[in-house]
Amino acid sequence: MVAGSFSIEIESPVEAKRLWKATVDTHNLLPKQAPGLISAITLVQGDGGVGTIRHVDFTAANKDFSYMKEKVDLVDEANMVYGYSLVEGGMLGEKVASVSHFFKYTPKPGGNGGCITTFTCNYDSLPGVPHDEAKIEEIKANNTGLFKQVEEYLIANPTLYC
Repeated sequence: MVAGSFSIEIESPVEAKRLWKATVDTHNLLPKQAPGLISAITLVQGDGGVGTIRHVDFTAANKDFSYMKEKVDLVDEANMVYGYSLVEGGMLGEKVASVSHFFKYTPKPGGNGGCITTFTCNYDSLPGVPHDEAKIEEIKANNTGLFKQVEEYLIANPTLYC
């Protein structure tokens, strides 16, 4: 088993608070903003807060898996940190024993708007599964692309998530 972690930092012109609010509402936002990838996100348990279980259905565009279930582990509005872990589906049980994701939004210094978004993924691979740097780079690129889609949507709709 290999324990691993990777992070992505993305500078955005969108205010940290707006991106934070959009992240907390991803179950409503992403199926609308990324219909080519995500067909639905259903709250199986909870209301979006800590302990909520979300069922995410993917379109055929995702060649690796058709769904995953996530558990919301952390909702820290004061520090704008949001975290969830994979509890079913995805690559769980096939390549990884555990996966958790965290998003942190930090306002850019100077008060001129915008922020730095840090996305961190922690994982434990299953025994015998080799480290796959190409797959990690693919995951980073996919997450960056999805983030940029949401960012563009928020820029085009400046009154959302204010």
